[in-house]
Amino acid sequence: MRVYLLVLVIAAVVTYLTTPLARWCALRWGAITAVRDRDVHAVPTPRLGGMAMFAGLLVALLMASRLPFLEPVYANPRPIFGIIGGAALVCALGVADDIWDLDWLTKLMGQVLAAGFLAWQGVLLYRLPLADNVISGSSRAAVFVTVVSVIVAMNAVNFVDGLDGLAAGLLAIGGAAFFVYAYLLTVDTSRDDYSNLATLVVAVLVGVCLGFLPHNLYPARIFMGDSGSMLLGFVFAAAAIVVTGQIDPKAVVERVQFPAYVPILLPVAVLVLPLLDMGLAIVRRLLKGKSPFHPDRLHLHHRLLALGHSHRRAVAIMYVWTAVLAFGVAALAVLSTTTVLVATGVGVVVATVLTLGPLRGRTPNAVEASP
Repeated sequence: MRVYLLVLVIAAVVTYLTTPLARWCALRWGAITAVRDRDVHAVPTPRLGGMAMFAGLLVALLMASRLPFLEPVYANPRPIFGIIGGAALVCALGVADDIWDLDWLTKLMGQVLAAGFLAWQGVLLYRLPLADNVISGSSRAAVFVTVVSVIVAMNAVNFVDGLDGLAAGLLAIGGAAFFVYAYLLTVDTSRDDYSNLATLVVAVLVGVCLGFLPHNLYPARIFMGDSGSMLLGFVFAAAAIVVTGQIDPKAVVERVQFPAYVPILLPVAVLVLPLLDMGLAIVRRLLKGKSPFHPDRLHLHHRLLALGHSHRRAVAIMYVWTAVLAFGVAALAVLSTTTVLVATGVGVVVATVLTLGPLRGRTPNAVEASP
């Protein structure tokens, strides 16, 4: 555990220290989010925060390769290379979009390329654990499902990135829950070697988010931009695929009595708010005969603002919902299903009260649109 925490701290420190440089680059290159009718922020704000996040990711993974504890993870370098290479492609694509505002088709093709590179390097969702069985398909099907999963995750995080500190905070909280689960799974299924690729990658992801948050909390001095939101979605999807697609549910159930559906449910629980927001936005816009990428004023965070919550309180409420759902599922690793359901139920009640209760302001906030 201490080694993973060390890597987490390295990622956080590097990201924190390089974010001012990313901000300087954004100002110099004109990557600035102007105040438009569809935005929530009140002053023009530089983006390109994803550059600092990628620096934190790269340095942390490179330094982790020098740690004896993690040598088994680097024995097969292809998955690590796939994650770093794919993250670099995604970050470069996001930087280009942050500067020149690429069209949606160009962005989609770039996302397919990055996801395909990840699959090419062996990070594949080639089987799905369900109950005590494994659903597997052909190699082509595995590549297709992997690419689609990665693209969905990237765009889900991008859709929810509408308030200062929101996306980075959600991924930090959800990633922490995923880290706990991945680590406990490794400990209980491997008595001699606790090194694990998914645990390492999630630790780095959480560190990157924590390092960026001080610069991004309301009022933000820099936005992560598409270079950051797509990077976070890509890295999280890669870690989830490693756990979900390469686990033997029979071994898990027999040895540690983990519910075998957790590897599928946990990534969904972590991204439930981004996925819900993206799904509702796509359906809503298509029903109106508009493009799924057409901006509107009905995102989940905008609805919280319309209920009368302040900017910071709206973000905090979404943090609470993510923590309840993600840690609720992760708790299945150590607690009985009944206990988890009761605790999660209490958490849902508390989150609902915070969302709809007396903390709301009397006058709704002005609701703006976002992508």
